[in-house]
Amino acid sequence: MYSTIFRLVALALLVNMAIIWPAWALTPKQQYHQAEKTYATLKKNIRYQKYRDKWLACIEKYQKVYRLDPSGPWAAAGLYKSGIIFLELYTHSYLVADRQEAVDAFRRVIQRYPKSRYTPKSRTQLADLGGPAVRSRKSATTRHLKKAHAEYNRLIESAARQQYRDQWEKCVDHFQVAYRSDTSGPDAAESLYMIGLLFKGLSDKSHREADLDQAMEYFRRVKYEFPGSAFADRTDAELAGNNPGTVATVDEDDPLAGIIAQNQNDSLAGTPDAAMLPTGLVTVQGLRFWSNPSYTRIVIDADQETRFSHRLLKKDPSIKKPQRLYIDLSKSRLGRNIQKFVPINDELLSDARAGQYTGESVRIVVDIKSFKTYKIFSLKNPFRIVLDVWGDDSDRQTASPSTSPLTPSTGTLPPGAIARQLALGVSRIVIDPGHGGKDYGAPGYLKGVHEKNVVLQIAKRLARKVETELKCDAVLTRTTDRYLTLEERTAIANTQNADLFISIHTNAVRDKRAYGIETFFLNLATDDDAIRVAARENATSAKNISDLETILNDLMQNAKISESSRLAAMVQQEVVLHLKNSFSHIRSKGVKQAPFYVLLGAQMPALLVETSFISNPRECKRLTSAKYQEALCDGIIRGIRKYIKETSPTAFIYPSTERDKKG
Repeated sequence: MYSTIFRLVALALLVNMAIIWPAWALTPKQQYHQAEKTYATLKKNIRYQKYRDKWLACIEKYQKVYRLDPSGPWAAAGLYKSGIIFLELYTHSYLVADRQEAVDAFRRVIQRYPKSRYTPKSRTQLADLGGPAVRSRKSATTRHLKKAHAEYNRLIESAARQQYRDQWEKCVDHFQVAYRSDTSGPDAAESLYMIGLLFKGLSDKSHREADLDQAMEYFRRVKYEFPGSAFADRTDAELAGNNPGTVATVDEDDPLAGIIAQNQNDSLAGTPDAAMLPTGLVTVQGLRFWSNPSYTRIVIDADQETRFSHRLLKKDPSIKKPQRLYIDLSKSRLGRNIQKFVPINDELLSDARAGQYTGESVRIVVDIKSFKTYKIFSLKNPFRIVLDVWGDDSDRQTASPSTSPLTPSTGTLPPGAIARQLALGVSRIVIDPGHGGKDYGAPGYLKGVHEKNVVLQIAKRLARKVETELKCDAVLTRTTDRYLTLEERTAIANTQNADLFISIHTNAVRDKRAYGIETFFLNLATDDDAIRVAARENATSAKNISDLETILNDLMQNAKISESSRLAAMVQQEVVLHLKNSFSHIRSKGVKQAPFYVLLGAQMPALLVETSFISNPRECKRLTSAKYQEALCDGIIRGIRKYIKETSPTAFIYPSTERDKKG
């Protein structure tokens, strides 16, 4: 009897260890190889293949590869393999939902990673995908395309029809229906190309520049969205043949006009040589973005500071143009290797495009599907422009991130499940270890000690405690020694729909005697010391901090200032009280406010903890010890727990079964 009980207890421990093993302990590469091993085991074990939870557990491992680093080199591989396994699961389950999950995974690879080697594989999978629903979609697309071509032939054969704009638009509508029925299928490029031809033909009749511009826009979409298709080659001739010797005039109501002219020249001679442009211009180096269904952040990178302006344009149904927002950078030029077309394809935005608008200005155009509000601001060192776009449902704190996978059924509650079932205000916490990679952070008093390594150790300990003690999901912005921009860290928190955002740092000053702990939240700086800390963490000057304050009033509308202040006070108090139980010379420097780049645009209560002074001999030694790091994390956990209890009084009142488990 006792041996049986022992075996059951041992089994329960193993199961629990599997459940709470933190995802942040592995890099994306390691996670992928772990997923491959799980998949190989599943393929060898016919008995396992009879159980749905075995398949879902394997899929979950591949999807974690994507979630660990959505913009990294392993993300597309993880998504693609999750689609492949969903297809295999479908052959056992015959559930249409499983087949649709595979389709969705392949589509996301195509949309988010157009240059990945997994994109053509995903296209092939979508083209060859079996099953009635997919065959029905392919059949419908073929039927729509056939009907559209029939309408096109009637139009071309009738000079009388060609005299009426509605006949051209009717034909365009048919091809748009064909395109929308399968936006990544084998017929999508042809549909877009034919729409371009129709607008070009219409422009010959209407003599409207907007119609020709619309044609060029569709040709460019074919070129950038379907680079390997036969129709992509045809678009080069269309773009090059559109009056290559002329220079387009600037039309303030058409944000594409200058860009179109530049793209026409580019197709003939490539990107303009630096010698052909005026000297002393700022170089626009790239576009980056992060998104979920209710939030998107776009960052425009440049090598120097420059003035910029922006304008939001309304839809123009008469020429079927979407709502657009453009940003003009003065005294600027495009970088030689910049990606000019960036497909976004989320719920809010279609894409972003860059072009040399005039000889001394660059224009970025963003096509909008829908939005609630947006904000634009700039950061320095290096200079970049940040565009945040929020959707109608961006205020929902309980929404799951767009990348959330299906959770396998384990029969027990995984971390975070209790919080979600009780509908608490806190179920996911994003923890940000400051600095990393080429950014070492502050040097320690002891040789070889650097802030980036210390805060990563603390953050990992804190993540483990968040999952095991608070029963919340913990997401780390970085799990290895890699460089992240400050705006990327906030974007991760927003796109993960975090309920709290905590950035971990160590303090440093020239005076080695300075010591203590302080916690910050986003607001205008209140004293010179706060300005100094913010300037150091922002890697900028105190003057730039003063400049930054001028844009904070707008940003505060989306910042959780009062909640952040309350959370900061509780964390600061609990950390200091807990450390004083085990260590001497613990000093509280209090709660302060300052404009930190890493907190700008955060949609949840957010704070930055300066855990101790790495420049102080005593505190530097403590920061490298496991005992001190554990005590720091325990204090932060106590502060978070206190905050949760105040905001959600029932947070830690578990059901009787949960109390029994906890003993």
